[in-house]
Amino acid sequence: MNTAPKIYKMRIAFTVAGNPDYKRIISDLREMVLRSGLPFEPAKVNKNWPRLAYGPVLGYKQYSLGEIADLYFSAPVTEADTQAALGKSAPDGVCVLRVRRVPYALPSVSNLVDVMQYSVQGDFSFYTPACCAEEFFRKKHIYVTVVSPSGMTMQRDVKPFILQVTQPQIDKIDLFLQKQGDRIAKPEHVIAAWLHVEVPAEEQFTLPKFKFTREKLYWRDREGNLNAL
Repeated sequence: MNTAPKIYKMRIAFTVAGNPDYKRIISDLREMVLRSGLPFEPAKVNKNWPRLAYGPVLGYKQYSLGEIADLYFSAPVTEADTQAALGKSAPDGVCVLRVRRVPYALPSVSNLVDVMQYSVQGDFSFYTPACCAEEFFRKKHIYVTVVSPSGMTMQRDVKPFILQVTQPQIDKIDLFLQKQGDRIAKPEHVIAAWLHVEVPAEEQFTLPKFKFTREKLYWRDREGNLNAL
């Protein structure tokens, strides 16, 4: 007989003002749940923290139109009550857009997401690219040059991560980037490859003069169709 306690999973969509780093987002989520009074399931790493799943994490200096996280509860709560409680306890700059109950057995959002949609806005002519984005990204290989602190360089092929690139406006690029196993490509690196900009081998990198915004997250069904989260 299975005597394990039942766990309830709620998937929330939310926005965070500005371009916060992922550590702030996780901290805001924890604070919001703790202040809400909802019956959270404790995290394994720290019983005083609520269990949650968030990711793929928002990159350095990226903006977002909506993030997704899974919250776990030890008792049943309705979607409406959860959204109301989280809305009242949300830290400044955090807005809960929607809440829905999902099966506990469903993969967590960090494992479910397979495609990320970004928009990149700015003056691309500043770097005088040799060709338009759509032409460049049709190449068989797309190499970004990464520079280590010692000055050594290596080239990384980001083509496998690129699902689709369009340039609807002269100052705007739309990117659809897909996972390869558990690896992802940063949109900043993809644009840097097009503009022939070398990138440092560090986490905190962005391209000045551009605004990177994560617009949507998608998962693939068995037929390979994309479904927005």
